[in-house]
Amino acid sequence: MTDTHAHLDACEEPADELVARAREAGVRTIVSVGSGLESCRETLAIAARHEAVFAALGIHPHQAADADADRLAELSELLDADSAVAVGETGLDYYRDYAPRDRQLALFERQLELATELGKPVVVHTRAASDDTAAALEPFVGTVVLHCFSAPELLPVALDRGYYVSFAGNVTYPNAKELRDAARVVPADRLLVETDSPYLSPQPRRGRPNEPANVVHTAAALARARGTDPAALSAQLHANAAAAFALP
Repeated sequence: MTDTHAHLDACEEPADELVARAREAGVRTIVSVGSGLESCRETLAIAARHEAVFAALGIHPHQAADADADRLAELSELLDADSAVAVGETGLDYYRDYAPRDRQLALFERQLELATELGKPVVVHTRAASDDTAAALEPFVGTVVLHCFSAPELLPVALDRGYYVSFAGNVTYPNAKELRDAARVVPADRLLVETDSPYLSPQPRRGRPNEPANVVHTAAALARARGTDPAALSAQLHANAAAAFALP
């Protein structure tokens, strides 16, 4: 099993303990995500201590008006690390609007260009911005991972373009029928699972900080939604993560 999206540097408990508990739960690989340059450096440090941890590095749309948004040359240098497997998370968030939308879009487009230059997949955050996200991604020819998929209206685009669709703990919530419906129609080889730790704990752990070990609960919910054998789906999800991120 692979947790394709966790913010290990943002968790309250030490990352080393979280990685150990994940392994005990059967989670073999974690893609830890850095948001902003300081976070990216800490994420690389965590990955350096654990051969099962890889890094996705980017500037979050919430940070589009921050100084880091103008330091993509430094981000590019960090992405040269052997453990760095993706650019992101990057994208658009019109729900919070913590940064001006034009700044978000400009930052998103520059990180897509960076992903193209480096030949790395891009991890996309999108919230209340599906049309602009789809338009920005249209010319991008690399691998796209739609992180924490929560936009059913974006599903036709994802299916048509062959994007990877990653589901987090919110797919387990009782009122998340639309997400489970979406999870049923994503092709088996384009389905991913994540925790988005320390956020969005799955229903069995709701109300507590999330961690990579909990990805097994979300995978189980996906298996139920798809009417699939849980062990077979776990193996498929692990293989999909390896393909999406070119993991060893």
